[in-house]
Amino acid sequence: MENRIRVLVAKPGLDGHDRGAKVIARALRDAGMEVIYTGLRQTPEMIVNAALQEDVQVIGLSILSGAHNAIVPRVMELLRQKDMTDVKVVVGGIIPGEDAEELKRQGVAAVFQPGASLEEIVSFVRSAAAAAKSAR
Repeated sequence: MENRIRVLVAKPGLDGHDRGAKVIARALRDAGMEVIYTGLRQTPEMIVNAALQEDVQVIGLSILSGAHNAIVPRVMELLRQKDMTDVKVVVGGIIPGEDAEELKRQGVAAVFQPGASLEEIVSFVRSAAAAAKSAR
């Protein structure tokens, strides 16, 4: 159990649609990961504090509201402030390609847009968690 991957799945901002986040959380859990789902309307501060308390290797942010360019940079900034740069951040949702590239430049490990398969996401989270673990 000690080597189990720990993932925090969060719905930041005012977006009230969490079905996709719950599907991802269940897929990660079915793949043997420990998933902490924070629920709706989380602030970047709440997300980073929960990630710190839960000692996760990966944070998954589900954003459908279009607020990714405001929320994700704040999450990344807070992770740097708390010396948590080993925690990998993945983002999923309705994110235009050019915004996805900018988020990656800011340190996001991956952006999953509509149509991404559950297998692809699970596989990436496994590799991101391994990279996070080796960075610790």
